[in-house]
Amino acid sequence: MALTTASSGTAPRELLTPRERGVLRAVGRGLSTAEIAVELSIAEVAVRTELGRIVARLGLDDEPQHTPPLRLSVLGPLRAWHDSEPVDLGPVRQQALLAALALRPDVTVSRDELLDAVWGMEPPAAKVVPVYVYRLRRCLRSAGPDSVIGRDRGGYRFAGAGVRVDSARLAELAVEAAGLRRSGDLAAAVGRYASALALFRGEPLAGLPGPFAEGERRRLTERRIALLEGKLDCQVRLGRYAEAIGELSALTSEHPHSEPLAALLMRALYGSGRRADALGVFTRLRRRLVDDLGVEPSDLVGGVHQAILRGDRI
Repeated sequence: MALTTASSGTAPRELLTPRERGVLRAVGRGLSTAEIAVELSIAEVAVRTELGRIVARLGLDDEPQHTPPLRLSVLGPLRAWHDSEPVDLGPVRQQALLAALALRPDVTVSRDELLDAVWGMEPPAAKVVPVYVYRLRRCLRSAGPDSVIGRDRGGYRFAGAGVRVDSARLAELAVEAAGLRRSGDLAAAVGRYASALALFRGEPLAGLPGPFAEGERRRLTERRIALLEGKLDCQVRLGRYAEAIGELSALTSEHPHSEPLAALLMRALYGSGRRADALGVFTRLRRRLVDDLGVEPSDLVGGVHQAILRGDRI
């Protein structure tokens, strides 16, 4: 949703409540209603109510600003929409070729690079690439008059300005969250991290074949884990231990050799008064590292362990 002023004057700050100002700032950053609800920890219906009040109080026109009508989602199965209408992207190899272009926007990708990206060591005849590009252009042109896949002498180029890709929004939110975390605004950082994580709709590029999709799946999954670590670290530092413990317990089960996650869980348990449980996390981690990898825990988790033994504040 976008709001535009109906008059040239600037609305006085005192006309809005703190929550209304928070909603308005979020709208200005391009967040959806669902993302605003996650960031501000309120219901979507409350966001819509606040937006209605803002429109009424400030004399705004509830008119959408220009945004690319074509949207791509890669943070889950590859999907495309023109406005709210889904776009059929064809078979999975064709989708994989689109992903290999869309995730390198405004970069020329050669035919050979696309063959390697989608088929790896057993590529088909090179002519399949222009066939798939032609089909994708037809699919995507149905979503608008202009093709977002261009061609020059070096290969094919995806026009990033013509499409809104959720991974780009993810990167923006990650930068904002990291900046807030560094500045010490931990509560706001938690909101940004939560908004970024809400963009994931399952395994990135789920079901798409080829080395490129596999590499991007791994990269985006690692990004998700890093965002989770950032959010949970902020929650622990804020003393919001109960919020963090359940999620950290699940994550350490999924990643039993992760020392950063184990250290966070130890801090959360210790902070909530569960000293014995925190020490138990270290014992289990050390056993796994020694038995499975033949290594001892690093200073990262060892330092937390020693601090808990001494009874220090951490």
